[in-house]
Amino acid sequence: MTPASRHDLVILGAGSGGYAAALRASQLGLDVAIVEAGKLGGTCLHRGCIPTKAWLHAAEVADHARDGDVMGLKTRYDGVQGEVLVDWADGVINRLHKGLTGLVTTSPGITQVEGWGTLVSDREGLGVRVGDDIIRGRNVLVATGARPKTLGLTIDGQRIITSDHALKLAELPRTALVIGGGVIGVEIASAWRSLGVDVTIVEALDRLVPAEEPDISKALLRAFTKRGIATQFGVKVAGATSTATDATLILDDGKTLTADILLVAVGREPATHNLGLTEAGVSVDRGLVRVNDRLMTSVRGVFAVGDVVAGPQLAHRGFAQGMFVAEVVAHQLGRHADNPVLPEDSTLPRVTYCNPEITSVGLTVAAAQRLGEVKSLDYPLGGNGRSIIKGTTGFVRVVRLVDGPIVGVHAIGQGVSELAGEAQLAVGWEALPEDVAEFVHGHPTQGEAFGEACMALAGRPLHVHA
Repeated sequence: MTPASRHDLVILGAGSGGYAAALRASQLGLDVAIVEAGKLGGTCLHRGCIPTKAWLHAAEVADHARDGDVMGLKTRYDGVQGEVLVDWADGVINRLHKGLTGLVTTSPGITQVEGWGTLVSDREGLGVRVGDDIIRGRNVLVATGARPKTLGLTIDGQRIITSDHALKLAELPRTALVIGGGVIGVEIASAWRSLGVDVTIVEALDRLVPAEEPDISKALLRAFTKRGIATQFGVKVAGATSTATDATLILDDGKTLTADILLVAVGREPATHNLGLTEAGVSVDRGLVRVNDRLMTSVRGVFAVGDVVAGPQLAHRGFAQGMFVAEVVAHQLGRHADNPVLPEDSTLPRVTYCNPEITSVGLTVAAAQRLGEVKSLDYPLGGNGRSIIKGTTGFVRVVRLVDGPIVGVHAIGQGVSELAGEAQLAVGWEALPEDVAEFVHGHPTQGEAFGEACMALAGRPLHVHA
């Protein structure tokens, strides 16, 4: 690349948002450079979504092996070979990474640059500095993702760990403390418990998964308690210490809790430090990059997507926003006829893959009531044939505005992650329950529970009293 040449788009970060932007930009005929210090795929592929779900699948297999005698199967669970589990999960990751690398490498117009990048905005324009070189671009996209929060605790990677370390444990602990009852905390706690670990979740608020419907939190607590997962609520952390054999959590009331391992799972913070953002004039608020409705920052031509932008931290949100920015840039350059529309956060599906699973799309009942009169209905999975076969309880809740569309769908039960797609279509397309009630769902499926709830809200209940 000659000093005078400029890419149409330079992307800082090759995680969900970054590589999606690169691939979409390539499809639209743009010239792209993507800068990444680590591996293509970012946190989601290497340290988050994929390895976590691999562990949770292994945990589900362990549960099935443990419970096989109920169905007359001579199976049992005798423990886990941690190194083999890690190797298997790594195999899943490596397969996906290989496919992604091939896709990006063979897509026309994408230049990959390895190294730590920082934003540049000077008299010569925009760019990303990598070492002594500046990769210039007409536009720059910041997509550097997030990293685990630590509460100021010293993370030693052995006894006091984050999710990054938890998914690489060659030997599972006998006992574990998990700080945080949000998505990350309950997923890892759930997997560990299925694999034989005695787990206690410590949560500062008064319930698990506090972003979900209160009734879902209650149902999850009942399920976790039945599984032997202990919980403590309204607990604030004052500090933590570790030895060669265990970790001790110090609470603000002076009490202590001790276990083999202490997992700090209190969420993730935007990875925006040491990127040169404020020096280049980009407005940053507590680590989050401020953007407008086109995801452009305070510096014209500089965009930001994914976990560095305020909103739900979801890989698929990063995908969608990355593609959106690529289309915005292409539209500005006359390469894309349509002016793209940014997907609304409220229509994005949210899934927590613990046992039981949680799926939510749209508004909770309390949030919907701010829009007007609301009616909701719960369909119990105890009346759903597929759920009975799977051995799960729970419910599917559909929330509608009175005489109006479906604005929220919330479900808990093993397997309900598969309802996310239909739930998103219903909320995103502002379907009426009467619309959904006209469609016949396959039998026996858990999708029938969603259909039956809509039938009941439409005034034609079959297996449930409305």
